[in-house]
Amino acid sequence: MSGGYLIGLDYGTDSARGVLVDIESGEVCATHAHRYRHGTLIDALPGGLPLKAGWALQNAPDYLECAEVVLAALGRGKRIEAIGIGFTASSPLPASADGTPLSTRFPDDPHAYVKLWKHHSAQPWADEISRERGVRLTKSGGKTSGEWLPAKAAQLAAEAPTLWAQTERFIEAGDWLAWQLTGTEARSSDMARYKAHYSDAGYPPLGVDGLATRSSAPKRIGSSAGTVRREWIERTGMLGEPAVAVAAIDSHVILPALGATQAGTLVGALGTSAVYMLLDDTERPLPDGIEGVAKDAALPGLWCYEAGQAGFGDALAWFVKTAPLAEDLPANFSAYNASAARLRPGGSGLLALDWWNGCRVPLSDPQVSGMLLGLRTTTTRAEIYRAMMESLCFGARTIIELMQSEGAPVTRTILASGLSENNRFLLQLMADVLGKPVSVPDMHNATAVGAAIHGAVAAGVVRDFTDGAARFGARAFQHFEPDAASADVYEALFEQYRMLASRAELREAMHAVSRLALPR
Repeated sequence: MSGGYLIGLDYGTDSARGVLVDIESGEVCATHAHRYRHGTLIDALPGGLPLKAGWALQNAPDYLECAEVVLAALGRGKRIEAIGIGFTASSPLPASADGTPLSTRFPDDPHAYVKLWKHHSAQPWADEISRERGVRLTKSGGKTSGEWLPAKAAQLAAEAPTLWAQTERFIEAGDWLAWQLTGTEARSSDMARYKAHYSDAGYPPLGVDGLATRSSAPKRIGSSAGTVRREWIERTGMLGEPAVAVAAIDSHVILPALGATQAGTLVGALGTSAVYMLLDDTERPLPDGIEGVAKDAALPGLWCYEAGQAGFGDALAWFVKTAPLAEDLPANFSAYNASAARLRPGGSGLLALDWWNGCRVPLSDPQVSGMLLGLRTTTTRAEIYRAMMESLCFGARTIIELMQSEGAPVTRTILASGLSENNRFLLQLMADVLGKPVSVPDMHNATAVGAAIHGAVAAGVVRDFTDGAARFGARAFQHFEPDAASADVYEALFEQYRMLASRAELREAMHAVSRLALPR
């Protein structure tokens, strides 16, 4: 097919970004971003009602505003063949049968809003589901997470039963957005398999009364959810009848943009948090501690192991904002990277644990916390910063080694997303700690480009994801080789990291300190 354009939408934690891709040339010819009007609701609802600690909500109409602004900015007057959606997950919301978000009807009830992926107050319900129903959760290691859809549904049903009775659909925000654009409820197998434990046998009974009737069977990734409704065409000025691909998890949608469509490829998406995905063409036992594995979810025909770090870029941002070296955030990072690069590995005597937002892998414990060992009165800010960066790399290595523990091969390692574009020092540290080369695509907005490729597959613009990757994906990579001179030091530090991470009494102390903390 020649002529026309694709649009890829990337809905992140703070904003939505879109890219316009020329089908004929394969190039990104425009980008546009728009922040969520209400941001992330952590302290209070829009009307001022205070929120308890551990809540992180968003307002679904903000997503529609972003869609209209971005689609109009990119697509007005242009023939758009397809739209793809990558969306941060798990971020479910309660809605009526016609898709109306309940936050528009019950604006003073926090349970009526989108529960963002980092909403952690549902963890007690996740723990109960894992205890009582874990035998049904073989593809997620016998457990669910407080970040995923079932626990959030269980919390809603328990704490707001009247609202739960009004809930006719409980749906991932990415699937909801596709529904709003097309008028057809079309859930994604990617969202369903990874965030709601869906399998070929359907959704497992997890003890959440009525959840099954508030869900629907998903469509295979790369499928079309339908075409854009006429009212959206009129509001945005797009031409044509664009197909909308079923939504994908933002960290997964990036895969074809990186050319990651073959078994043996490991991808790390390094952003606010970090997600690691290993593609395999063979079914193997799920390694202990890895969050989950599914087939035909991230990409058709492949198994994809997924695991992540709950805090990554946001941990570094917290530190440089707390102890600034410069006026603005980019200058802060630049100054810290330059200072940290002048230090030798292990020279500070510091070792950190990277549990700044809890530990997903291998502990599945949001209540543990970050740690710095070796602080002295001579310790500098740059030394702390470097130790924090090293701890993030140690956490990544822990995950990757676990993924390989049942024999899955890794033939290529690709790192992408925001930090891969903006922090070259971190990428070299990652290669040094992993002890293997890493590749970084020469591409901006890879998540949105991946979403555009999903749209191309759904619309039949390309044959499959491999074809889409060749047509529209990254064409050049920068390679980082491990520094042999650092290998012995990082091996020794990593052994101490593993020893600290394994100490049950240390985790118990973290829990006790957390319980003593005063409410915000």
